[in-house]
Amino acid sequence: MIFGRSLLVANAGDCRAVVSRGGLAIEMSKDHRPCCVTERTRIESVGGFVDDGYLNGQLGVSRALGNWHIKGLKEVEKGGPLSAEPELKLLTLTKEDEFLIISSDGIWDVFRSQNAVDFARRRLQEHNNVKRCCKEIVDEAKKRDAIDNLTVVMVCFHSEPPPPVVFQRSRIRKSISAEGLANLRSLLED
Repeated sequence: MIFGRSLLVANAGDCRAVVSRGGLAIEMSKDHRPCCVTERTRIESVGGFVDDGYLNGQLGVSRALGNWHIKGLKEVEKGGPLSAEPELKLLTLTKEDEFLIISSDGIWDVFRSQNAVDFARRRLQEHNNVKRCCKEIVDEAKKRDAIDNLTVVMVCFHSEPPPPVVFQRSRIRKSISAEGLANLRSLLED
C-alpha cells in the first residue's frame, strides 16, 4: 500500500517485494522459508518441526494465506506452525525510488534481488514499458530454468525511465604483495 510517500509491504509467504532506489535493491520483505532461523524457532515453539526444509515435512513455506487444508499445519484453537500473520515493512519513498517489483518465488529462485533490479532497469531504459518489462523478466526466468510459478507485478514511481547509474571512481589503488604474486605464479605454473 502506498499512502502519500509511505510504502507499506505486508508479506506472508515466499513472494518478495523489492524497491529500486537509484539502482540499489532494497528488499521490502523476507521469504518465509521453514529453514530460516526465526521461522524455525517460531515453528518449534508451537510444536511444529522442519524436515528437509519443509514445514512438518509437507510445505515449503512457513507463513501463508492458504494451505489450511493440510492436516496439522493450522490448528485454530492452539495455533499451528503455519501462520497467516504477515511481516510488515514501512519505507518512506524518496525521489531516488524508481520502481517496486513484486514477484512469486519462481522468479526469486533464479534472480537475486539486485539482479532483478538491474535487469528491470536495463529493460525500462530501453523501452520504458512496464508490462513488457514484466514479460521479459518472466521470459528470462524461463531461460534460467525456473520451475515454480512465475508472476511479476511492477509499480513505477516515475513516468520517465530510470537514469543511468553513475559510479564514482575510487582513488584507492589495489595491489598484490610480492609474496602473493609469487604464490599466484606458482599456482599458475602447476
